[in-house]
Amino acid sequence: NPDTPQRPVRHAVLAQGKTLLTPQPRLRTGFFSTIRMDTLPSLVQIEDCTTSKGVAQWGTPVTLNDKYTVDLVIVGSTAVCPETGARVGKGEGFAELEWGILSDQGNLDPATTLVITTVHDEQVVTDIPPNSLTKHDVPVDIIVTPTRVIPVPNRVAKPSGIFWDLLSPQKLAQIRVLRQLKQEIEQRQGSPLPSGPDEVLPPVAQKSGKGGKSKNNTNNNKNKNSNSRTPNGNARNTRTRESNNS
Repeated sequence: NPDTPQRPVRHAVLAQGKTLLTPQPRLRTGFFSTIRMDTLPSLVQIEDCTTSKGVAQWGTPVTLNDKYTVDLVIVGSTAVCPETGARVGKGEGFAELEWGILSDQGNLDPATTLVITTVHDEQVVTDIPPNSLTKHDVPVDIIVTPTRVIPVPNRVAKPSGIFWDLLSPQKLAQIRVLRQLKQEIEQRQGSPLPSGPDEVLPPVAQKSGKGGKSKNNTNNNKNKNSNSRTPNGNARNTRTRESNNS
């Protein structure tokens, strides 16, 4: 999770001695990375590990078929409903793709893994219709704001796995780990998976190499790789994903 709004969440995870599992930005260059402070040199500070640059420097890359258990998922939201747990993110579906991959690979159990979102109070709304969610949308169990902790009493069901019939060829072309997963599944079952409709993807900000500034390129013109336990001595894997709740 490379964005700024949930940097304090990442800090809290690491400060409590837990394992932070965080995705590569847009899954373009890889899958996830893990960080635990007790495995790093003593001179490394928590602040050094809460940015995308810090994760790249100090994190341990996780591959598609590595085995681990995710106990808690933290997402950001643009808006979230306290009645059903329905949420709106950036609209690109990366949180849902990550959830789908992890559940498909057996790294999380959709029935028992808690999902929490951190937002401002103004982002808690009641006008998200429950029927507006698609079958791949991931609702939340708990909403945390600066003033409240809100359990969701009537959360809608969580999905499991990747819905290949919703995944466009353009999104698939962006995400190497999805292409790998698709190939492995097709080889196992001996038949092709379905494909979703074409889509025009939004521009992606890319580093220009001058002063860290960025520029936008249109994704669909280029086929590039760019789609809790209580303390008991066991490491907690906490996955964070966020939206623009700055």
